[in-house]
Amino acid sequence: MTSDPARREVLAAPEELRRLLSAGQEVCVLDVRWALGRTDGADQHRAGHVPGAVYVDLDTELAAPATAEDGRHPLPTVADLQAAARRWGVRAGVPVVAYDAVGGMSAARAWWLLRWCGVADVRILDGGLDAWVADGGVLEVGDVVPAPGDVVLVPGTLAVLEADEVAALASQASRGGAEPQSGTPVLLDARAGERFRGEVEPVDPRAGHIPGATSAPTGDNLDGTGRFLSSDVLRARFSRLGAVPGAQVAVYCGSGVTAAHEIAALAAVGVPAALYAGSWSQWSADPARPVATGG
Repeated sequence: MTSDPARREVLAAPEELRRLLSAGQEVCVLDVRWALGRTDGADQHRAGHVPGAVYVDLDTELAAPATAEDGRHPLPTVADLQAAARRWGVRAGVPVVAYDAVGGMSAARAWWLLRWCGVADVRILDGGLDAWVADGGVLEVGDVVPAPGDVVLVPGTLAVLEADEVAALASQASRGGAEPQSGTPVLLDARAGERFRGEVEPVDPRAGHIPGATSAPTGDNLDGTGRFLSSDVLRARFSRLGAVPGAQVAVYCGSGVTAAHEIAALAAVGVPAALYAGSWSQWSADPARPVATGG
């Protein structure tokens, strides 16, 4: 368990969660197992999950239906998200811990949405289910139906950008040149480098990236075990990209899911960042939006 306050607000260590559950303390645990192209998250949950964890469906509960205009994972309405959060058992004053089996890549979407809507005590289980098991945590099987929650969600705690705002920020970022300058706005692209460069595009209409964006793959926030890198290493990484305290930072990815992971990593080192929720799936579907390729 870390003594770093910023990191502790974002991440929960497996031993900490195990201690809280063993002590009988009330914790709302969310199982957000999801991966692009897979639909068996609920089956994985039933086969084994953190005791008491409630399954959360990313596609239907953490996103509105996909459209070309809004992207593959538009933000859900606040009313829909609140109804879902109450189904999960989220209650006022009760801490929330979200996890998955991919280093927090999908759990971060639940973290971001709840934080955006004013839930202060919500964290990502560092290392996810693998870390829980490796640390001696037991698993239970079957479905979990919690008592209904009473949380009231009010959006606005975290920043969200629309496409035109991203275009304006990216224009400012591009004037900063190849080497980030202190105070220059930064637009980070959290997708894999080959997608940023336009070498491949497996799901979205056009290949490439938003002109002025900087490649910052989300996977580079994690070590080989799926845990977040140390705060010092993360801080140095983002500093090289110009994402430092006081800078205007925004993040996008393919559809606004893994970008939330990047925002969590930034928050863990004290750098607030805005989410472009429509991300590349929205931007690339609009023929009026420019596209860049290459490094």
